[in-house]
Amino acid sequence: MRSTTTQPRSTARRRRRLLGLAPALALGLLLGLSATPGLTPPAAAVGGSFTDNLDSYNTGRWNKADGWSNGGMFNAGWRADHVWHSGGVMGLNLNNTPCPSGCSGKPYASGEYRSNELYSYGRFEVRMKAASGSGIVTSFFTYTGPSDGQPWDEIDVEILGKNTWQMQTNYFTNGVGGHESVINLGFDAAAGYHDYAIEWWNGGTINWFVDGRLVHQENGSRGPLPTRPQRIMMNLWPGTGVDSWLGPFNYTGQRTATYDWVKYTQY
Repeated sequence: MRSTTTQPRSTARRRRRLLGLAPALALGLLLGLSATPGLTPPAAAVGGSFTDNLDSYNTGRWNKADGWSNGGMFNAGWRADHVWHSGGVMGLNLNNTPCPSGCSGKPYASGEYRSNELYSYGRFEVRMKAASGSGIVTSFFTYTGPSDGQPWDEIDVEILGKNTWQMQTNYFTNGVGGHESVINLGFDAAAGYHDYAIEWWNGGTINWFVDGRLVHQENGSRGPLPTRPQRIMMNLWPGTGVDSWLGPFNYTGQRTATYDWVKYTQY
C-alpha cells in the first residue's frame, strides 16, 4: 500500500473501483500526483545495504509521517505518535484519536514509517505481523514519485485485514499498475510474525518471498518493471469507498500492526 503527503506510497497504496478507476490505480494517482515535497525529507544519495532491528527510532534512516492524509480512499490522517518502538518491535496504531489539526478531515488516525533515502535494485525484507479486520491494509512496499522529483514507481506487499491468510502483490511503473496478484499464505499473517521479501533485479524480475519461499514472480510480460530508486515504506490504514476491495471498515477499537526488523541488501 502507499503514502504521500495529502498524497508518498506505501503502497500502498495498493484495487477495485474509485471514480471509475481500479483502486490500485486511483491510489497511485493519489500518491504520485498530490505529493507535497515540503513534508517529505529530501532524498539523499541512493542508500546502501542495512539491517535495522527497529528497536528504536533511527532518525538518520527513517521518518514518521505526521500531520497529513493521503486523501481519497485513505480514511485516516498520519500521526507521528502512532508509530512506536517497544519490546524490540516497531508498531503502527490505527484508532480514532483526533489529530491536532483534525486529521485532514479524516475520522481516524494511523501511522506510517518511511525511509529518508532511496534504494535501488536489491532485496527488501521485513518481519511483520499484520492487523486483522475488514476494511484495513497492512503494508510493506517501495515507492517513489513526484515528491522525489521522479515518475511514480512502486512495488507492494499488502495484507488485507479482511483475509489475513492471503497477501496481495503489485507493482507500478511510470504510474501504470494493474499487476495485482493474490497469494495464499497457508497461515494467518495476523497471528504471528513472518518474513516477507521483495527481490528486485536490474533488467530481470521482481520476486516475492514468504518465509524464504518464492511465491510470485513478475518478469515484465504484463508491463515494464520499475527502474527508479525508491523509498522503503510501511503503513496501516483504513479504506473508504473501496468496500468491494477491502471490505467495509467498522471501527470497534484500536488495530495494531507490528514490525520486528527490516533489511535491505543492495544488488
